[in-house]
Amino acid sequence: MSAAPTRTLAAQTYQVRGLLRREPTRILKAIAGFGYKEIEVHSRQALATVAPVMKDAGLTVRACVVETPVFTANWEAFPDLKQVKVEEVIDNLASVGVEYMVLGEIPPGARGDGQDFFRRTADRLNAHAEKARKSGVKVAWQNRGFEFEGRPGLRPIDFYKERLDGKLVGMELDTFWASMVAADPVKILKDWKGRVSMLRLNDRAKGAKPTFETPGQGAFAEAGQGDLDFPAILKAAASAGVRAYSTGQEMTIGDPLEGLQQNYRYLGSLL
Repeated sequence: MSAAPTRTLAAQTYQVRGLLRREPTRILKAIAGFGYKEIEVHSRQALATVAPVMKDAGLTVRACVVETPVFTANWEAFPDLKQVKVEEVIDNLASVGVEYMVLGEIPPGARGDGQDFFRRTADRLNAHAEKARKSGVKVAWQNRGFEFEGRPGLRPIDFYKERLDGKLVGMELDTFWASMVAADPVKILKDWKGRVSMLRLNDRAKGAKPTFETPGQGAFAEAGQGDLDFPAILKAAASAGVRAYSTGQEMTIGDPLEGLQQNYRYLGSLL
């Protein structure tokens, strides 16, 4: 009987974005020193910063969040971004060895005309994934809270489930955001079995106020210190076919680098 595959944990660089911008070498070496072997980079701009030094730190890039309108096509909602073609983005990620090209948050005001907007976005995710796989790059989308808002059957997550090609596009399930909208991560993993490519293992502080949008200060907690049952989540993730895991709060009260270390100590013992 063959041994179960080793599950690795990536550090989400958004947690240390300020430090990373100023001292990329020191921060990446510190992350590697905690035990991480992989990172998930929060933007292509950040990728350009870490790419020259990550190998010396002993790290690889599992995933990179790219410019939202690469997938949504509504560049007018992002006047500070330079318009870029998806082929250029794919080539950029492939050249650095990035496995997953990720659609991150679609902010309020950039969600177009509602239901049809999300249908079109799902179709673009499929189309871009078809292009990307020729270069060995996969496509995934991260959930926030707003995808769960509305009447069941007419929510963004429902349109994604209906229209996304599960063989091409995976979900990157964020356990914090699921919990913030009273959606059980274990149930989502069962409902989306075989379609969750990555799992963002982020904890919710006890007593955090639910929201579909921006959480209040202190809503995040170091893994194992909040409300979420990570042993149950990881058991469901194994059954659902999840292979990639990451962790990193969007907001921290204390030292963000220390927070990543605490997360690894707890989650690494479970993986």
